[in-house]
Amino acid sequence: MTLIQPPLLTHGGTHEARAFRMMIRDLARGSQGITEADDLKVLPLATPGPGVRVADGSAIVRGAAWGQGSYTQYNIGHATVPIVPTGATERSDLLVLRIEDPEYEGTLDPATDDIGTFQVVPNVSHNARTAPAGMTAIPLARINIPANTAVITAAMITDLRRVANPRRERTLHTAFPSSADRLPRKHDVFQNWPTQARWKVPVPSWATRMKVITTITGFRLSDGDVYGKMQNAIASLRGQDTAFDDDQGGAIRRTTMVLADNFAVASSLRGTTQDFYVQTKLASNEPGNVTVDAASSLVCDIEFTEGPV
Repeated sequence: MTLIQPPLLTHGGTHEARAFRMMIRDLARGSQGITEADDLKVLPLATPGPGVRVADGSAIVRGAAWGQGSYTQYNIGHATVPIVPTGATERSDLLVLRIEDPEYEGTLDPATDDIGTFQVVPNVSHNARTAPAGMTAIPLARINIPANTAVITAAMITDLRRVANPRRERTLHTAFPSSADRLPRKHDVFQNWPTQARWKVPVPSWATRMKVITTITGFRLSDGDVYGKMQNAIASLRGQDTAFDDDQGGAIRRTTMVLADNFAVASSLRGTTQDFYVQTKLASNEPGNVTVDAASSLVCDIEFTEGPV
């Protein structure tokens, strides 16, 4: 096969449907999946019964054959999909969004038939995560149904959606203390310190996870052995405790602290601006102090990412 002519959107040209599908594929960078994090989520029926519902949203479905291109499909409102009850044995079904283009498979008529549908692929492996080979479809959920069951509950539904082109946004925040800032000695109590380690962080409206690495270089320890903990904090989220434990006595010494966390972003935080800060506490059984000063640098690396919710 040679180049498909004419190139898309050439004035006066006549273009095949697949030329537009290839444009969709190219614009989607060859990816397939849902468009945004909450698209096409599979849920139990409002009154649980022998079926599920698929929420509204849109998706890109890549053709199974090379040169077929990709399709866009969207759903408005909740679509009900029946699920056949099980008998004496358990069963796993795969719910997919499928495109059956008669140019490549089947005999459906696009003028009268539904080409894009939610379909149930029965009797798949209990850990299946992909549509069957050769099928132009994306998986939405796997439903693991116990024996003798007709009512589908949320616990039976495994979400398999993937965002076709997830957004991400990364920002570096920095601070450089101009004078000494020593942590007040309130033993075993977290305090918002270092004082300069505080930044206003806009949370994107699409963010579902937040990865954070906070680095403090030139972290000064003095006046005796030191033991304490530090954590990242934003809104009601608290990161894991990262300990500093130094038994070098009264000499002044410096080290580097690195705090790393991966937070789920609640819907209430999306589209808001929040204070991000560091909390620190000293243990009561050690006499030493910690300080940041003009020889210290504070760096906070924040990356927001998008995924199904």
